[in-house]
Amino acid sequence: MIQDLVIYVVFITYAISVLMGFGTILTWVERKQAAVMSDRIGANRAYIRLPYTQIKLVWWGLFHGMADGLKLLLKEDFKPKTYDWIAYMIAPWVVFTPVLLVFAVVPFGGVLIPAELFPGLAGWFGDRSYPMQIAQLDAGLLIVFAFSGISIIGAMLAGWSSANKFSLLGALRAGSQMISYELILALTLLGLLLIYGTVDLDQIVRQQSGVVAGFLPAWGVVYQPFAAVLFMVAAIAENKRIPFDLPEAESELIAGYFTEYSGMKMGLFMFAEFIEIAIIGALFTTLFLGGYNLPYMTDAGFVFPGGYEVAMSHGAVVITQLVVFLAKVFVVCSFQILVRWSLPRFRWDQVLRFAWKFMFPLALANLIVTVVFVWALG
Repeated sequence: MIQDLVIYVVFITYAISVLMGFGTILTWVERKQAAVMSDRIGANRAYIRLPYTQIKLVWWGLFHGMADGLKLLLKEDFKPKTYDWIAYMIAPWVVFTPVLLVFAVVPFGGVLIPAELFPGLAGWFGDRSYPMQIAQLDAGLLIVFAFSGISIIGAMLAGWSSANKFSLLGALRAGSQMISYELILALTLLGLLLIYGTVDLDQIVRQQSGVVAGFLPAWGVVYQPFAAVLFMVAAIAENKRIPFDLPEAESELIAGYFTEYSGMKMGLFMFAEFIEIAIIGALFTTLFLGGYNLPYMTDAGFVFPGGYEVAMSHGAVVITQLVVFLAKVFVVCSFQILVRWSLPRFRWDQVLRFAWKFMFPLALANLIVTVVFVWALG
């Protein structure tokens, strides 16, 4: 139906705008947060001058992201003599596209009822309602791992096809690191799936809207605090950020698997990294921080312990859920940037040893303990 098409076009447009917005804003946040942590002013040189005046709009360095984008668009696109020209051309898109597709299964709000939100369109929409999620798939979490696995192929293609020893070494590092930490990500979430009994991300969020012990929010971080820590560490390693940035490692490999890329092809690799920061934030929020809901919040308002209720209009609930989700994601993204500017880089042998000899046993132990508790509690 045309009504369904309109709603899902709005959802897709919103999702792309959010991801592109986060990717742009996080480049500025990384600069300014790094400056604050090292007692510097930070990015403040790019500006826009008002016509016929000497007034310069600096705006805390917000224009640096725009300047970077223009530079990448206008920069000459050098192409090396590659082993495989087709693989060289498609590799940036194989890395960039799956990062966007992951967000399709992430619920960014509750149920949208257009007739209540826009009373003038009630006759056209009727009694239709739409969960604020692009792809309502029962196997949502499995889709996340499937798409994230595709990006590994893109990094390997980029390094192999560049005919550069530094690129090839970076690709080998990227493949082994991402596969190792992908396994740990899956193991950390198995305990959460045993508790909630589903891989549907929307159902997981809805089950987190209750309370535990009468007052604690039923968030995943309450049920699985140890798994939340393991998930965040493994996700940062999956995104190849410091202290796990060995696939890039500028001081060793120039730029790793995308050394031979320039212009917007290099921009796609870098932009995908920042968007993946937002994706990690969205997944962590969905799985461990109650998603788009606040404690005691439902699609009709708030229900506090003792039966006290605070009713809210449908529009207020929708806006609150959207804002709460974005705020949680931004906080998690800022934490990832904080880690990036706080820790030194591991050696390559330390990265894999940390995965297989430290995090893998801990993830297995967490899973075993969770299985025992779930079995004991029936």
